[in-house]
Amino acid sequence: MIQKIDKKAVQDAVQMAYDRCKNETGGKNADYIPYLADVPSNLFGIAACLPDGDVVAVGDTDYKFGIESVSKVPTAILAMNQYGGQEVLGKIGADATGLPFNSIMAILLENDHPSTPLVNAGAISACSMIKPVGDSDGKWKAIVSFIADLAGSDVAVIDELYKSETATNFNNKSIAWLLKNYNRIYDDPDMALDIYTRQCSIGVTARQLATMAATIANSGVNPVTGKAVFKSELTPKIASMMATVGFYEHTGDWLFTTGLPAKTGVGGGIMGVVPGVMGVAAFAPPLDGAGNSVKAQKALAFIAGHLNLNVFGTTRCVMAGKEPVKA
Repeated sequence: MIQKIDKKAVQDAVQMAYDRCKNETGGKNADYIPYLADVPSNLFGIAACLPDGDVVAVGDTDYKFGIESVSKVPTAILAMNQYGGQEVLGKIGADATGLPFNSIMAILLENDHPSTPLVNAGAISACSMIKPVGDSDGKWKAIVSFIADLAGSDVAVIDELYKSETATNFNNKSIAWLLKNYNRIYDDPDMALDIYTRQCSIGVTARQLATMAATIANSGVNPVTGKAVFKSELTPKIASMMATVGFYEHTGDWLFTTGLPAKTGVGGGIMGVVPGVMGVAAFAPPLDGAGNSVKAQKALAFIAGHLNLNVFGTTRCVMAGKEPVKA
């Protein structure tokens, strides 16, 4: 069964989600990165980017926050765009670890793969793969320009966050060199780690995250700019990765509840992809114990249920009206 919705339905759902969740007080800011501990905890915004490029936004959707682990998604897509999905599958993998995002034990348990590019180990490995190999500046330019193309506008590192991340990334240093021990780093380990740390320190808004999600949903064509950003066949591959590991050890609960492929970051952002339909995002800094925004989860779960965005449901949601933007 097909259920048609229009922009008004999305606007109503976003507003209702905001009103229902704005007074949520659960969770706390990430404090292991000093910069994140100081972000105002009452910030809250929700955005949805539609197939024709229109963006519905409520709340603090223009506030730039640390993209953090949501950055794993674009780097995974870029690696697959450069090498093909099968090579990334062979060199990194696509299996959920069932363990925390920064787990060293996951590498020890599965030493033939970092498991998935959507946890720290696999993301560092993905950064090492990005071309041009051996060229730190070239790699960084490729990554930051790719994220900007997905978001439909320029992005830049939050310098204070980058310094804070660099001063506290001891666990990730261990991960990088353990991967080197298993021959799962494909460039200099310290270079890959630094690039990963920088990409996590990029500042984005909820509007930009929603546009990134919509670009993925629109088979790699940015609905705002009309630019073809990546190969269309990669949308189901990255959506499947997000569905299986987007919330780390809470992914099963999230997918069971919402059926929405999504990726979280400890900066408080969550990006959700409904292939062929739209991209959604929410931002609120306080996190649960697994590092996922409490308020943003509730907001996106409400929207997914209200608009029937469950990608596994027998009733599929489609946008009525304007055609999706094509390259």
